[in-house]
Amino acid sequence: MQFNPILLADAAAPAGNGGLITMILIYAVIFGAMYFLLIRPQKKKQKEEKKMRENLQVGDEIVTIGGIYGRVISLKEDTIVIESQSDHSKLTVARWALQNNLTVHDDVPEK
Repeated sequence: MQFNPILLADAAAPAGNGGLITMILIYAVIFGAMYFLLIRPQKKKQKEEKKMRENLQVGDEIVTIGGIYGRVISLKEDTIVIESQSDHSKLTVARWALQNNLTVHDDVPEK
């Protein structure tokens, strides 16, 4: 079997505009998949966390991102004062440091 450089050159030739459009479509599909698998769920989670922090009320049982359990004593714009459960000491924490609100409210969620 002999080596034929002409056949090799034909196989390596660019596909033209069809190849460019295909490549653009592949990148669009990959970006769309990344958006729906990574970006969109993260934004939804951030939106739910923001809503939880805004709907916080005095008396709610909360957990901070540091793992401190407590009850909300007072609310300010950027900070909250909580009372720890173990020794009833008062702590001031940033509002963004809340991880979870353990108190269930009877409010009907909006759709």
